[in-house]
Amino acid sequence: MAHKSPLVQRLARALTAIATAKQVWRILLLLFIVAVGYLALTPIPPPSIDFGWDKLNHLVAFSTLAFSASLSWPASRRVRLLMYFMLFAYGGLIEVLQQFVPGRACEWADLFADSVGIVLGAGMAAGLVRRASSKAPPI
Repeated sequence: MAHKSPLVQRLARALTAIATAKQVWRILLLLFIVAVGYLALTPIPPPSIDFGWDKLNHLVAFSTLAFSASLSWPASRRVRLLMYFMLFAYGGLIEVLQQFVPGRACEWADLFADSVGIVLGAGMAAGLVRRASSKAPPI
């Protein structure tokens, strides 16, 4: 079994302690959904938020959404799976709507990047919850 650093253990516990406040994560999820929608449907998004590669922008946005969704309903696998499916559908809706936004285009590769982001965000949240709930001695 790999050795867990005290700093990582402490960070995991702190973040998942927040997970017990599911309402906070749900509010954050809602805010992130609004922010992603605004950025995706704005003809010229602010350059300060651009990571330099469109697919990376999608990956970061949807991993953030999936991470928040995971911590919004940590005890219900069924609800989390539904949330991931809804995030995928949200990514598809954004791509359809971008056809009507000047300077934007509908691309299958963007939806694929959204999907990869959802998997990464869900995986990061699951790993964090597992670390925080491990039987390691308190720090």
